[in-house]
Amino acid sequence: MLIYTSAISSRFQYTIGFIESVIGQQILFTTNKEEYLSSEESIKINYSFKPIADKEYHILPHILLFHEKIYPISITVAECRNNPCFFINQEDNHGFDVFAAIFYLITRYEEYLPHQKDSYGRYAHTESIAYKNNFLTVPLINIWIKDLLTQLSTHNSQLSTFDFRLSTFDFTPTYDIDIAYAYNHQPIVKNVGGFFKDLIKGDVEKVIARANVYSGKQQDPFDVYFWLDDLHKQHNLNPIYFFLLAKKKGIYDKNITSSSPAMHDLVMRHAEKYTVGIHPSWQSGDSKRLLSEEIETIEKITKKDCTLSRQHYIRLTLPDTYRNLIDNGITEDYSMGYGSINGFRASVASPFYWYDLEREEITNLLIHPYCYMEANSYFEQHLSATEAAQELQYYHDTLKAVGGQLITIFHNHFLTNQPQWKPWREMYEAFLKRNFVG
Repeated sequence: MLIYTSAISSRFQYTIGFIESVIGQQILFTTNKEEYLSSEESIKINYSFKPIADKEYHILPHILLFHEKIYPISITVAECRNNPCFFINQEDNHGFDVFAAIFYLITRYEEYLPHQKDSYGRYAHTESIAYKNNFLTVPLINIWIKDLLTQLSTHNSQLSTFDFRLSTFDFTPTYDIDIAYAYNHQPIVKNVGGFFKDLIKGDVEKVIARANVYSGKQQDPFDVYFWLDDLHKQHNLNPIYFFLLAKKKGIYDKNITSSSPAMHDLVMRHAEKYTVGIHPSWQSGDSKRLLSEEIETIEKITKKDCTLSRQHYIRLTLPDTYRNLIDNGITEDYSMGYGSINGFRASVASPFYWYDLEREEITNLLIHPYCYMEANSYFEQHLSATEAAQELQYYHDTLKAVGGQLITIFHNHFLTNQPQWKPWREMYEAFLKRNFVG
């Protein structure tokens, strides 16, 4: 595949590099017309303002990929071959500038523009073009790339036997360990206070459970780790665990202390079997020093470099959060999603390297987008476990059709045998059994 373009910008190179990673093939490009015309490549794409050759596939460019500033862009979403699209034109072969549209979405261009924050100070999903135009639940970029390959094949009859290969479907279960234990290993003051609080509220079930855990008659309800081990073995899964290791508790940071022997044992036990990463505390979002200390803590426990992260409460602000992670040696982040609704924040279900728009740089930070978090289903979308099961199955089936990467987030305290959460535990177990044979 060869693309002719009048200029090669870092934005253009970045976009083409991402498409290469999805289709698993090299894409050549040139600014030399003679080289383009004389090339024997089967697929030729002219990404310029004027046609050059007879049998080329012409895509008229939007100025976005050849600009070096962040500025408001007027976007009108229309429909192209039954899919949402923008940067429309009717004078080329494709109908819209798919390259510029991909760049706009995966760089989260709109998050650099003035916008409303949600109640947690995060970018509000209601501000996004995907939400406003009803494609938040669609891995649109994966669909666009598949459509581009189809159009190229249709345009050139010689390509009828060309074997286009999209990346294959992959599932990675991930877990955020925000509160490792409900009762065990908690401070005595908290346990005693919790006991009397439950007693005053008349919550007999919690009083009994707490007493049984203290006496050793019952396992701590949040201790579901061996149950998860069995699930992973049964279905041949490779999970990732993200541990919250705040130095001190805060409004949103409620895990047992990072210096607790029980916490060290839990992290070490998982690091010996699985991939683990840091779950930067809410407090670390206001302090580079705290982020560095938390990463140092997990590295001391595991005796390994920590290179993976996911923001607690998805506290993600561009570009600052990603720059801080890079400065602290993080090379892969799993925060690209919303903490307020399920769906595709960057409209994609494939990993991509973060592009720092302000600096116009391609970084080495690999972003893994997630599309499903059970806390969103429950707290934000107010779904029952049965409805959440249907939602989760939709994402599985949708991504399997386009060769996307399904990344889910569950919390250990959602997977307990407590009456409130048992349906969610059963939902998750049934989902794995239904879709992933060991």
